[in-house]
Parts: sequence; structure tokens; C-alpha cells
Amino acid sequence: MFDTHGRIKCGTISVPDFQGSLGDWTGLLGYECVETGKVPIELANGWGALKTLGARTALLAPPGGGGTGFVRLVEQPAVLAYLPMRTYGWVGYELSVRDVPSLNDRLHGSPIRVLTPPERAPGSAGWTPIEATGRAGEVLFFNGANDTLRDLEFPRTVADVDRITVAMLAAADRAAAVRFHVDALGFSEGGTFRLPYPVINAAFGLPPETESEATVISVGRMPVCEIDQFPPGTTQRKQLLGYLPPGNAMVSLAVRSLNAIRAPLIAPPEAMGGPLYAGRRTACTRGAAGELIELIEVGGDTL
Repeated sequence: MFDTHGRIKCGTISVPDFQGSLGDWTGLLGYECVETGKVPIELANGWGALKTLGARTALLAPPGGGGTGFVRLVEQPAVLAYLPMRTYGWVGYELSVRDVPSLNDRLHGSPIRVLTPPERAPGSAGWTPIEATGRAGEVLFFNGANDTLRDLEFPRTVADVDRITVAMLAAADRAAAVRFHVDALGFSEGGTFRLPYPVINAAFGLPPETESEATVISVGRMPVCEIDQFPPGTTQRKQLLGYLPPGNAMVSLAVRSLNAIRAPLIAPPEAMGGPLYAGRRTACTRGAAGELIELIEVGGDTL
């Protein structure tokens, strides 16, 4: 699989219990640890999170993924006021899985708590996604392998629990968030749809049939993220000064050129090594919904 403009390279999670979260991702979800270490000054400065300097970090990948999609854990103190799905910013990562019912059975009683178990999808042989939260408060959607959906194309699922295919963004002003991803980052606006999200409705105490409106951001037929208009009562995410946001903290996206980004960068670009960066330049920006976005320069359409 190639790195292309707009591809999700990594989802970062802030974890108070580093060893516990690492064990969940490698033991329960079957991810492999491909790199461990401590956050260097270049990344801490680029993230605008200088207090993460020296924090333990682990880069994880699904087996057989070819080194193109990762999950990163970064150790930092808990934010006691943080409630999943109640604040603006990145609120969930959708991962493709091969066998939804089997994964649901495996997660039963585990630290990855299932909020909404899968059901048979109406008029289909497939299953509705598992909606779950990890021990660090990260929200995860485990969706059955599906090469196409709503005219979008998804990477082929290789591992039992594979890569992040879509990142979910909660916005106060969905239109402004969409414009940022289109105008500043160079992505495209896809379709807008309405549907009930059990995990949103449960978080806000809304009737199960309540629908949320969402817009897909894509590049061609490849999805990048889903921007959701969240209900009244959603708040700005509280975070500790000098640290990353809690829970689903940051999404790393491949872009053709950092010079083409039409948004302020937190710090000047730095070339970084390792499996995620591979010597390429990276820098971060903040989106219209307050989301932290790490950009990794990959050059042309494919590498």
C-alpha cells in the first residue's frame, strides 16, 4: 500500500496507564509494537506539548500492514474532567476488522469496554460496528471489512484488527471544520448524511433514534475523516498545560507538501526518522474544531 495525500498515517492516544494500554493493544487487539522510546524535543515542540518531552511512547501497527498505518501511545497524566464523546476535537478512530462478532466476544469483560455491541446490519450479511472505549478513554469503532461504502474505497483488511480507516471529528461549526480541511489542507468535501449514532446519543442522554449530521472528507474515493455536528452541551476539551489532549489526541495525515498548507504551523517542520516518519518532514497545526493534526510530507501522489 502506498502513502498518498490524505492517508491516515497514525492515530495518537494519550495514556495514563502506559503498560496497561500497551498490553490491551498488543494482547487484545493483536497489534505489534514496532518502536518504543521517549518523546524527543523535536516532536514535543512540534506538537505544542513540551511537557511530553521524555515521556514513554510506543508505535504500534497491525501485523502484515506493511508499515503504512500506526497507532501511537504517549504516556501522560490523566485529565480527570475528560469524558469521551462529550468534547470537540478528535473523538474516535474507526478500525477495520475481519470478524466483528469474534472480536466482540474477545473484548467481553476486558479493559476495552464495549458500549454498543454489533447487530446484523439491515438488509445485509454484515454487522453494525462495535463502539467501544479503551482504558485511556479513547473511542474506537470496529467495523467489518468492507472494500466500498457510500462510494468510498477502504484499504483491504489483512489483520484481525487492522489499520485506522477513518477519524471522527466533533465540531461546533461543521461547515467551518469542513472548509479548513478543504481549503487549508487540500482535501475534498464528500457527501453529507444523517444517521443515529448510539455512542453519541448515549453520551448525551438523547433518544436512540436521534440523528447526527456528518460530512465525509476524502481524497478521491479514499476517506480521510468524518466531521460530525455534535449536540448542544458539547464542550471544549480540557487538557493539562503543556500536554497533548486526553483520549484520541492527534491524527497524523500524509500530505504532498508542507509548503502548500494554508494554516499556521505550531513549529517549523522537522525531518524525523523511524517507521512513521521515515526521514520525512513533519509539522502540526490546529483545525477549526480545535483538533491537533500532524502532517507528514510524502511528496507526490505515491511513493
